[in-house]
Amino acid sequence: MATPLAVDIDGTLSRPDRSIDPRIIDALGSWPAPVVIATGKALPYPVALAQFSGVDPLVIAENGGVAVTEDTIQVHGDRAAADRVVDQYEHAGHETGFGDPDLANRWRETEVVVHRDQPLEPLAEIAAENGLEVVDSEYAYHVKSPDVSKGAAFESLAAHLDIDQKHTLAIGDSPNDVALFEVAGTAIAVANATDDAKAAADIVTSGNYADGFLEGLNTVL
Repeated sequence: MATPLAVDIDGTLSRPDRSIDPRIIDALGSWPAPVVIATGKALPYPVALAQFSGVDPLVIAENGGVAVTEDTIQVHGDRAAADRVVDQYEHAGHETGFGDPDLANRWRETEVVVHRDQPLEPLAEIAAENGLEVVDSEYAYHVKSPDVSKGAAFESLAAHLDIDQKHTLAIGDSPNDVALFEVAGTAIAVANATDDAKAAADIVTSGNYADGFLEGLNTVL
């Protein structure tokens, strides 16, 4: 049986400017096993990518806060708690940094993101005081519940789909992919990945971004 695939979006399926490399559409659509799109983005983005790639909507969004199959939607985490953190952060004189309208947070159900040009230390301190954590995806600071991760969501989704995690492939590039790497059978970090993602991976590609993703697919074909 072909190996089920779990894959990140930003930095993995994209080009350096965060646009989607068009080659990945056919690569995902032709993969001969289930494809799980696992991202820190809000739910509409990976669902749309799955649809445009011609694969079933198997999705992990918001770093594990939302997990979707064709017949279930699992919601983990606490958006209200994340909103309280951001309210306190703004009261301290900071902001989320995404302007108005804030499309980065418009559709989020379980977390809030803050732009990386905003100060991290006070955000992390306020989050900790409220029992939450901040994860840096290299694209935004995610204020989230500490028990929510791509890895935990993938375990739940795999159980629902009767997928053996020991025979899965995960490809990513960021700190929020480490938990996913830890539960996948084989973990591949693309060459532009952060040091912690590379350290958690079984394989590091020579290619960056989508080049690395396509290279990683070839390791198991």
